Amino acid sequence: MMELLIDEIVRATEGKLIKGSLKDKVIGISTDSRKVKKDELFIPLKGEKYDGEDFVKDAIDKGAIAVITARLENVECLKDFSVDVIYVNETLEALHKIASYYRKKFNIPFIAVTGSSGKTTTKDMIAQILSKKYKVLKTEGNFNNEIGLPLTIFNLEDTHQIAVVEMGMSGFGEIRRLKNIAEPQVAVFTNIGVAHIEKLGSRENILKAKTELIENFKEENVIVLNADDDMLSKIPLKYSSKYYRYGIKSGEIKACDIKKGEKDIKYTLKYKDLEKEIKLSVPGIHNVYNSLAAICVGLEFGINVEDMAEALKDFQPGKMRLNIIEKGDMKIIDDVYNANPDSMKAALSVLRDLPAKRKIAVLGDMLELGEYAVEAHKEIGKLVADSHIDILITSGDMSKYIAEESKVCGMKGNNIFVCNTNEEVNEILKDIIKEGDSILVKGSRGMKMEQIVQFLQERVK
Repeated sequence: MMELLIDEIVRATEGKLIKGSLKDKVIGISTDSRKVKKDELFIPLKGEKYDGEDFVKDAIDKGAIAVITARLENVECLKDFSVDVIYVNETLEALHKIASYYRKKFNIPFIAVTGSSGKTTTKDMIAQILSKKYKVLKTEGNFNNEIGLPLTIFNLEDTHQIAVVEMGMSGFGEIRRLKNIAEPQVAVFTNIGVAHIEKLGSRENILKAKTELIENFKEENVIVLNADDDMLSKIPLKYSSKYYRYGIKSGEIKACDIKKGEKDIKYTLKYKDLEKEIKLSVPGIHNVYNSLAAICVGLEFGINVEDMAEALKDFQPGKMRLNIIEKGDMKIIDDVYNANPDSMKAALSVLRDLPAKRKIAVLGDMLELGEYAVEAHKEIGKLVADSHIDILITSGDMSKYIAEESKVCGMKGNNIFVCNTNEEVNEILKDIIKEGDSILVKGSRGMKMEQIVQFLQERVK
């Protein structure tokens, strides 16, 4: 259980104790006034649609024993409450400083995972492999941003021997700030795609932003990268004394003799004199890459290859990540957690390889693509046609370009349905689905396409 003295918090944040005692102790930290527990420190953060400073009293009512604030009027109105009050210049910065201070209490290695897609699955595979030998802390879900990473670090306990954290970003400087908090020993790169290109403008800039993770890496640091990725292969061998390069076409750690199954995939792992059959209980070539990255980390930390193979065989993806749901003679591929061009292509390859009487793709908008959005959606439309998908249903404003391009590339127009809402999609599905269909549902998180998955599960017995 996390414990910090008020004195430690004041020193870490370089804040000012307005009221309370430096000898008081907090047990846990929360940034959500609705979820504050007894004797926790509440740190109010500002979002696009809310300001946590407005809910400081609510947090106290929930049991917060201490509060950080950057609002002078809160300093004044909290004087009558029996809580410790610490004044700082900026609350998010304070959160980062406390997390950095707390991380330094633990002399354990951190592995940081970043990339345009596959981060969460790779992080989870790494944790599963390392758990064969170590007590592992890992990022839960995709707590991979400037709030989620500190909250993950606050879960560190004396029993933990190693930590695996995911690092996401949407612009320059974010990865650098996360790296400075976590101080990772190992950096893992999955790929460089076009996610968040709206803010960064090019894949070159995305690479530049991602490689903030390895700025100032020293000889003792380790870099794991996808050797088949055209951008990652440009990383110069100057950041570290030790690299692991993995891939199917290139790299020292390779997957060969790949055999695709309906719900799994097998390959032969080759590394130096080592050869070992690896079976994944999840489909898709992209998961071969994810597992290779995890194996590289396992090799670095001395995990036996037999244990790694067992861990990967037992691995199951998180909720809404390429989960294949069987309903009678029908299969629903639930991959609605998020979407970008790389993950959309990966999901379509799974649908393409799945045996079925008919293959139906229900695709929503891919968000945050900026000027590249139209082109990216058209690329997916071409892939739909090239993959011989039987029926395409789109939902949203941008996904109409998927539909248009699939028709241009030869898909029959009467097998293409363009919808504005998920409700319209469900009405079409209600009329057309049959036994033996395999249905992929995928779109960006903001499209809420879990509504379609839920409809299918309820509709099909």
